[in-house]
Amino acid sequence: TKDLVASELPAKQEQMLEIELHPKHRKLYDVRFQRERQRLLGLLEDTSTNRFQIFQSLTMLRQLALDPALVGEGEAPSAKLDALIELLSDAAAEGHRVLVLSQFTRFLSSARDRATAANLPSQYLDGATVNRQSVIDKFRTGTDPVFFVSLKAGGFGLNLVEADYVVLLDPWWNPAVEAQAIDRTHRIG
Repeated sequence: TKDLVASELPAKQEQMLEIELHPKHRKLYDVRFQRERQRLLGLLEDTSTNRFQIFQSLTMLRQLALDPALVGEGEAPSAKLDALIELLSDAAAEGHRVLVLSQFTRFLSSARDRATAANLPSQYLDGATVNRQSVIDKFRTGTDPVFFVSLKAGGFGLNLVEADYVVLLDPWWNPAVEAQAIDRTHRIG
């Protein structure tokens, strides 16, 4: 375990921030949630046959909770993106570097766009990134305070000890994948 081989590592501290949806976003979410709930209740009779449809609805609701634009449900401010930009701005002002993780690359891209608009320099890595090592090296050796990484692209084979904060924008179905991605920064170095 890390405790045995890397006793000099500071303890990992975790904090969960609960973000209230903007009222307009909440209304859009509640309407769609009720529709999906009614539809899913009819599918629960045969979960093995309807497994994909159930999973698809749950995934759509998770994306809708992040930002209505991700699922074409209208326009509303994303309170999560607002909170993220505030957190990133504060961290950057204090000289910290932040790894931002999401499983949804469209949301991760939106987060990066918002960071760029807030004059927060960053790097970005997802499964479609062609020059993966170059982007990683730019974050490692550069001064950009933020590195946006998709959970899948950042889950394996990366050491990003240059970051001292990790923000997980949305939980993954498998908590072990999250833990592995978060541990890209909590390593010797």
